[in-house]
Amino acid sequence: MNYSDIKYCDIANGAGIRTTLFVSGCRNHCPGCFNPGTWDFSAGEPFTPEVEDKVLESLKPDYVDGVTLLGGEPFEPENQKALVSLLRRVRAERPGKDVWAFTGFTWDELVNSPSRAHTNEALELLGLIDVLVDGRFVLELKDITLRFRGSSNQRIIDVPRSLEAGDVQLWEDDPVYSTHTW
Repeated sequence: MNYSDIKYCDIANGAGIRTTLFVSGCRNHCPGCFNPGTWDFSAGEPFTPEVEDKVLESLKPDYVDGVTLLGGEPFEPENQKALVSLLRRVRAERPGKDVWAFTGFTWDELVNSPSRAHTNEALELLGLIDVLVDGRFVLELKDITLRFRGSSNQRIIDVPRSLEAGDVQLWEDDPVYSTHTW
């Protein structure tokens, strides 16, 4: 797997302060995508064990809330194995840190339907994620007032609750953000 960027102390891609890993490779090619430079699987640099160590080290401070995966597309089959390995380490070595992921696939495409992203590794990956923002970016539904989403069709999913319930359970944001008008 390659990655195109890592942002440390990111506050835009999940709740709190995060380390954000932008993986390379995406076949969805959403019109209006904010990051088309990540579509190429060979973009950026190889995600080596040394880079993985650096990501884990960046999560050490108490003020860092967790890690976010986006891209590109974390759930492209070519990216899943490396991300499962990373998240296993996050869970083992950085307990208390949460994991967010952004995907152009819907929950159903990842969990139930025959799609290229529906693999055993994708299911394991989901089991290591706390919050998933799902659905392709739709330019006609773009809304810059949405928190952590680019278009109104995208959902913010509480993954552990959804897996337990067997259907999508939405993440509950801090009430101050749900009542605040931008």
